[in-house]
Amino acid sequence: QVPLVESGGGLVQAGGSLRLSCAASGRAIGARHMGWFRQSPGKEREFVAAIRWSSGHTYYADSVQGRFAISRDKPKNMLYLQMNSLKPEDTAVYYCAADPGGILSSIRTAAAYDYWGQGTQVTVSS
Repeated sequence: QVPLVESGGGLVQAGGSLRLSCAASGRAIGARHMGWFRQSPGKEREFVAAIRWSSGHTYYADSVQGRFAISRDKPKNMLYLQMNSLKPEDTAVYYCAADPGGILSSIRTAAAYDYWGQGTQVTVSS
């Protein structure tokens, strides 16, 4: 069973919105932190947003602060990323990730996350 499955990517014009979803199952359930990362061709995977599963406290990259919102539905084990005012530079494959250990100082670090989804493509046209 794949622990994380993303959906909701697609093609949108600049200024538009998309909502990504991530369904957690199996070993990913109960992770202390869950997050979204993205990767563009030729670039390293970068942090987008994260949430502390229990408290709901959220963290964002400066580049998306004020435009993106991460949220979770605890009973459904679902993670979401609402993306507004999208820009062409937001184009990337977006990954959902889960960190069972949940060390706060590593919440923005991809290496801290043990489980990853397969990714969903987001393309923003100018």
